[in-house]
Parts: sequence; structure tokens; C-alpha cells
Amino acid sequence: MAKSYDVVIVGAGPAGIFASLELCNAGLDVLLLDKGGELDTRVCPVQNRDGGCALCSPCHLVSGFGGAGAFSDGKLTLSTQVGGRLKELVGFDQAQALIDCVDSVYLKFGAPHKVYGMENNIAVLEREAALAGLTLIPVRLRHLGTEFCHETLKAMQNYLSSKLDIRLETTIKNIIVADNAVKAVETSNGERLSCRYLILAPGREGAEWLCNEAKRLKLGLKSNPVDVGCRIEVPMPTMEKLTSILYEAKLEFYSKSFNDRVRTFCMCPGGEVIMESTGGSDPVITVNGVGYTRPRTKNTNFAILVSTTFTEPFHEPIAYGKYLARLANILSGGVLVQRLGDLMDGRRSTKARLQNSPIEPSLKAATPGDLSFALPYRYLKNIVEMLQAMDKLVPGVASSQTLLYGIEVKFYSSQLKLTPCLETEIGNMFAAGDGAGVSRGLVQASASGIVAAREILRRLGKKSSPAT
Repeated sequence: MAKSYDVVIVGAGPAGIFASLELCNAGLDVLLLDKGGELDTRVCPVQNRDGGCALCSPCHLVSGFGGAGAFSDGKLTLSTQVGGRLKELVGFDQAQALIDCVDSVYLKFGAPHKVYGMENNIAVLEREAALAGLTLIPVRLRHLGTEFCHETLKAMQNYLSSKLDIRLETTIKNIIVADNAVKAVETSNGERLSCRYLILAPGREGAEWLCNEAKRLKLGLKSNPVDVGCRIEVPMPTMEKLTSILYEAKLEFYSKSFNDRVRTFCMCPGGEVIMESTGGSDPVITVNGVGYTRPRTKNTNFAILVSTTFTEPFHEPIAYGKYLARLANILSGGVLVQRLGDLMDGRRSTKARLQNSPIEPSLKAATPGDLSFALPYRYLKNIVEMLQAMDKLVPGVASSQTLLYGIEVKFYSSQLKLTPCLETEIGNMFAAGDGAGVSRGLVQASASGIVAAREILRRLGKKSSPAT
């Protein structure tokens, strides 16, 4: 007979892990599930090689214990201003208290103590950014690096492993509901796992699955903006004015041509550009970046993303993002790379032109080509205008040699209708993290897991776990 649990958590990324840390010492039967594998076995078979993406299913870089964040460069953005909509759901004061709590837990499990964004001269950078037509959002940031991110997550897994059940390589197919309350989840092999409470935290990789389940269960959904763009790679000295103080500069810009919101995302000094396979049963290859505590390249990479909100009847942001990514996949077999000068001259980049470039591409498997065949004009125009504005703040970022990789898409789910404690319209079923449209980064994803777990503990008359 299948075991019945007090709480089942779907997704072992930051939201699922922090929900587990909150629940694990309360004397409850808790099950943490993920379709990916163990942290130590999550190795991309083609990383740092010339070959194309192997389309592993699921992708080792985005699924498994730690979620996609396990192979990020571990930026902990300690601010309510960026990284999600937690402030809208729980209020500013509680959101900041949750972020402080999350930070303390990461420190407990080995995160470094240095915090960026505390220097007095940030006001000078804000003024210079404003003069360039940009908005610089100063945030405190703790940087783990890919190495420490792995070590910190490993420490969390070791802590949890004796306190609750962890089942990896387990795919959830359906959510079972009766009388408008959650009853169980069903795995892909037909196993039924009963539960009193369910926390859905499938991450960006599971966003499409969660959206489809929400539609099947007739839950309220609101389309998130579609975030599409390129990953930019420049020499490290170009960005040191910003990265030495902020590590990651959160810059926003409204394009002159379309008045679209354009922003920088995931800045990785000394890091590498990587490929990811994402999209569940119908995967596409997208581009991302990672960074380390010590530089591994002479370059800095970051994303420029264009946030577009479409009008009715559009309601398929994930399908649209996958369509654009697939165009780049068709053209390149994976990821395209193009010099900015070639893009501006209306010609494709070639291997010969890249070999003569002073910037050595960190993603060896990227195919030289023409991004204008994959990205609509509106996106490319916005990205170019953003680079030109940034060039006034940090000269050289809009050099003809600057590399653009495409495409980068953030598969944020449509926003589920949630209460302030993150309960869905189905009783005792909660949703947290990036995949639920609540967060857009490690810290707010982690915090949202805590919110759901604390509400479950309150209903059961239990105290919060000492782990937090």
C-alpha cells in the first residue's frame, strides 16, 4: 500500500528546499520530489566542448536537487525590488523579513559573508546611469559562485536526508483533487502519493507542466510578461566599473523605438556562457551564463532581456518563447553567436571573423550566424539601443567585437491566482517559486517556499523548524 504523507513537495529547487527546511523538524511525514537526479550526478555531458547539446531528458543543468539554481553562479539578491512579486503578495515588511531569513539560512549552510552593493559611491553610479538614460537599481548581493552554490546545496541535502523522504528521478504526471481539496499526486508510472498538503514548486523547467495542470483544474491564470533576449559577452575590464562594486548591475532601460522595458540580468564576471535544454517533454536549447568565485575566463557575460506584455487574446508566453528559441535551434543546431558589428552591418558572423576577434567565445559550441533570422526586429532593436545606452556608462560594451548569443528565454509560468499565503484556489494546495510565477531568482523563490510551509505549520498547530 502506498504511503500517505502530511506534505508532498514537487520540485527540489530553492522553493522546495526551503519549504523542506521549514517543515523537516516538525514531526511530519514530508516527501520532496524532483524529476532530476542527485546533485553529484548532475553533469552536462557536453559542457565546455565543441559538440552541440545532447538534449538530455531531463536536462542535468536545470533538473534535480538544487534546481536550475545549482548551476547558476549563486547570486543572492537581498532586495524586495527585484527577483519576484513577493512584496505584492505578502507586503514589503514581511517580504524583507523573509529575505533576511533566507540569507541567514544560506549563511548557516556555508554561503560567504561578503556582500556587494554596500559602498558609498553607488550614488555616483546611479547618477551616471541616469545621464545615460538608464536606471540603476542598487541592491545588496551575496555571491556564492557556482562552486560554493554546489557545496551549500550539498550541505542542505545532507541536513534534510535524515529528516524527510527525498525521491529524485520521479516525474509527477497529475494532481488529484476531490471536493476542491488536494488529495494526492500521481507519478508518470502510475503511483499514487496521497497527501494532506501539497506544495508545487517545479521551477522554470516545470512551468509549462504546472500551467497545463492549472488549466485542467480550471484555476485562474494571468500571463506573465515574455522575457526574451540575448546573452552578451565582453572583456572583463569593460564591466569592472560596475562589477567591482555591485558584482551584478541591475540596469533598466525603456527603448526609444518601442518604449519596451529592457533590462540586464545575471551578470557573470569571469564566467562562461552555457547551453541549457529546457521545456519539459518538448525541449528547446537556450543560452545562459555561470560565474565562479575566481574568474575562469577573461570575459564578463550578462543577459539583456526585453519584457513584452501582449494584449488579448494572447495567453501562451511559454509557447511563444519556445517558438523563438526553436528558430535559433533550427538555424544553428543549438545556440547562435554573432558579433555586434556584424549585426549592425547586416551580415552573419563566421568562424573566420570570430577567430580574428579579440574576444574569445566562452561557449565553444555556439554556431556563428545571424540572430536577425531568429529574433524579431523589435527585440534586436531594443537590445541594440540598450547596449548603446550602456556604452555611455561603461564605454566598450557596444564595441563592434561584442558577442551576442541567442537566444535567452526565461520560462516564467503564467501567474496562478494565489492568496497571500500562496494557497491556490484548491484547498491545501500551495504554489511557490519561479515555476508558479511568484519569483524570478534564488532568494524570493526560497522565501516563497517558507511562506507556504509556515502556513501549513500554522494550520497543523506546529512550530517552525529550527533550520530557519
